[in-house]
Amino acid sequence: MVSRRLLRIKTLQICYAYLKSSEQSINQAEKELFFSIQKSYDLYHYLILLILDVVNFAESRIELAKQKKIPAQEDLNPNTKFIDNKLIKLLNDNYELKKYLNDQKLSWVNYPELIRNLYNEIRESELYENYMLSDSNGFNEDKKFISNVFSKIIINHEPLYQNLEEQSIFWNDDVEFVIGMIIKSFRSFKASSDENVKLMSLFKNEEDKDFVKRLFRKTVLNHNENEELISKFIKNWDVERVAFMDIIVMSLAIAEMTEFSEIPIKVSLDEYIEIAKFYSTQKSNVFINGILDKIVEHLKKEGIIKKAGRGLIGEST
Repeated sequence: MVSRRLLRIKTLQICYAYLKSSEQSINQAEKELFFSIQKSYDLYHYLILLILDVVNFAESRIELAKQKKIPAQEDLNPNTKFIDNKLIKLLNDNYELKKYLNDQKLSWVNYPELIRNLYNEIRESELYENYMLSDSNGFNEDKKFISNVFSKIIINHEPLYQNLEEQSIFWNDDVEFVIGMIIKSFRSFKASSDENVKLMSLFKNEEDKDFVKRLFRKTVLNHNENEELISKFIKNWDVERVAFMDIIVMSLAIAEMTEFSEIPIKVSLDEYIEIAKFYSTQKSNVFINGILDKIVEHLKKEGIIKKAGRGLIGEST
C-alpha cells in the first residue's frame, strides 16, 4: 500500500502543477493524481522484478563459467547460495507478481547494463561476502539478506535513479518510499509460503483513496481562501514574495486539518513540515511551522478545526 506520506507528496505535486496551469480542469488533474499513484504501485512491482533479474544474471554468470574451456574448481563447484535464496524463489513463483508484471508489461530487458552493474555492486559488498560465507542457510537469513540489499545497496544505487527518471517523471521521488513498501511486503513471506502470498494493495483501504481525493479537491477549491488566511499571519512579508511551494504546503495542511476530523493536528503539522524540508527552500520548514501554529490557534478559536474520535479528545480546544 502506498504510504500516507507519499500520498501527501503526490497530492502536493499535482496541486502545484494544477495551480500553476490555466489549461487543466480539476477532473483532469485528479485523474493525473491517481495515475501518479498508480505509477508508484508499478514501481513497487518493478523493483521487486529488479532483484529477480539480478539473481537471474548471477545464475547466467555461473553457467557461463562452467562452460570455460579450462574451468577452475570454483567454476565447477560455485557457491550458489545467492541464486538459491529461498525468498527469491518464492517471489519468482508468486502468482500476483507475475500477473501484474505481465498485465502492465513491466520488464528490465532493455537495461542489461543496469542489471550487470547492480549485480557487481552487490557482489563486491561486505553484505554479500558475509552472507555467502555464513554457515546459516535458513529462510529468515535469506529474507533478511534480500531486505538489506534493498535498504543498503539498491536504495543508494545512483544509476537506478537516473534510469527511472528517464523512464517516468512520476518516479523521481518514489524509490525510498517504494523500497519501504517492498521490505514490509517481505514480512508476509514464510518458509511454508507458496505462490499465493498476497502482495500489498495499492491503497490500504477505501479511506486512503478517499483521503487523497478529498485532500486534493479541498486544497484547490479553497486555495484563494487559504492564501488570504495565510497572508494575515505573515508579518512584515508580502505574501507574493513567499515561495509558491510554501503556500501550497500550508494550504494542504489547512485542508487536512479542517477536513479530516480523525487525523490529529500534530500528525498533519509534522507531516507537512517534514515535506517542506525536501520540496521548498532551505528555511521553509521553520517558516511554515511558525505560520501554521498561528493559523491552528486561530482556526481553533473560530471553531473551524474540530477533531473527534479515539485519542483526539482535547485536540480542538
